[in-house]
Formats: sequence, C-alpha cells, structure tokens
Amino acid sequence: MTSGADLFVVCKQCGSEVSPYITECPYCGHRLRRRAPKLPRVNAPTRPVLGRSRLGAVLSRSGRRGSRGPRRAPVSYGSGRGEGSPPYATIAIVALSCVAWVAWHAGSTVAFEMKIVGPLSGHWWRLFASQFVYSNGVYAVTTLVAIAIFGWLLERRHGPAVVLALFLGGGAAAALLAVAVYPVPVLTGGNAGALALLGAWAAPDIRAMRAGDYYDGDLLGAGAIAALLLAMPCAIVVCSWLAGAAGAAIGLLAGLGLSGLAERER
Repeated sequence: MTSGADLFVVCKQCGSEVSPYITECPYCGHRLRRRAPKLPRVNAPTRPVLGRSRLGAVLSRSGRRGSRGPRRAPVSYGSGRGEGSPPYATIAIVALSCVAWVAWHAGSTVAFEMKIVGPLSGHWWRLFASQFVYSNGVYAVTTLVAIAIFGWLLERRHGPAVVLALFLGGGAAAALLAVAVYPVPVLTGGNAGALALLGAWAAPDIRAMRAGDYYDGDLLGAGAIAALLLAMPCAIVVCSWLAGAAGAAIGLLAGLGLSGLAERER
C-alpha cells in the first residue's frame, strides 16, 4: 500500500501540497527538483536494448536538455493585494457615474459643466470630471459594465490605487490628446478609462500568449468588449475613438510594467 508521504510533496516556497512527479510548483512556479522521478514501466527489460548507439543516446539527452527551458509561472488571479476585500475604487467610479447620470437628466448645471465641448479654456479639471458624465443610456451601460468587470479584476490583482490611477490618469491623458488634435472636441464618459483598465488587465495574458506560456484569462471576451468600446464613437458622437485608442495603449503599457514588477517580487 502506498504511504501518505509518497502521495505528495510540500513546496518550500508557498507550502502547497503538490504531486511528487512534477518539477515546478503549479501555484507559485518554484522549482522543486531538476527532473521528475522516473516511473517504473510494466514489463520493462532488465538488460539494455541492443542496437542503440552511444551517439544516439547522447543526441537524445542533448535534445531533452535543450527543450527544457525557463518557464514563467502562470498569471495569478485572485491572489493579489486586493484579494478578499471589496473593490472600493471600482464601486466609487460606478457610483459617481450613476450620480452624475441622474444629475444630468435632472437638468443640473454642474453636470453640464463637467463635459468637454471645445477648448478647455483653463478648466483642466474637466479632463477628469468629464469621465463621469454620460448623456446616452447605451453608452453609459456599456462603459460602466466594462469598468465594473475589469476594474474589479484589476483591483483584486493590484489594489484600489492602481485602478484609480489608471482610470483617472489614463482617461485624462487620452482626453488631453483628443483636445489637442480635434479643433472642437466633444468628450463625455469614461470610454478611455474603461479601455485603460481593460488593457492593463489583459496585458499579462497577451504577454503569456506570445511567449507560449499558460494563461487563464478570456482574451476573446476582452477583445470583443474592447472592440465594442472602440466602435462606440461610430454611433455616439460624445466620445472619441482617438481617446479610446490612447486609453487602451496606456493600459497595455501600464499592465506590462505592473506584471514585470510582480515577477521581480516573486
């Protein structure tokens, strides 16, 4: 009967119980041993097989050694700094947007002053405030759902400060680019900020996919939502495709940088 010690080994890095026939911990990526133990084969010959040259054995060993390279640990979902706590930053963004929506349709002059129409004329605070104002219901629902999904996932991984910095900073930078390019810009809503959150969340998975490593995210679903947000200006005139593309680019760069820092901390 197999003893309990033969059923698993304990990873010295994270303390998880893993199979004794693997070389790396599937939870933290820590190297357990150089090579997996050999399993006994049924009806294995007791004498070496004749006809296998020493050169062939050397070539097979070198081929196995070359195919075994360094592997990145899988992207961690749900084990980051915000794991176990409510997504306060994401809730605050969605709640403020809903309040601004009600104020807009109630005829509040403050909500009308928050949008960007034409040059800023010194009102730089509109770069941040305009991201919470929506005049179209479809635009509001689509953008807020994207913010809720990817803001929550990103907040679980990196905490609320990163979510706020990406949404406000990325959205403001994208809006500033649109103001500088268009002669009469008209900007409302958090289209660019939502794409910044989406890009930052998807960046580690895109990097793992290009490297051939394992990843657990749904890149097809994220790509469909990104395409919908980028195509929104074709039907809604109060958002800009240039600002959305800039927000997505900022999010991708920030996500690659954050994933690199997370790998160095391991």
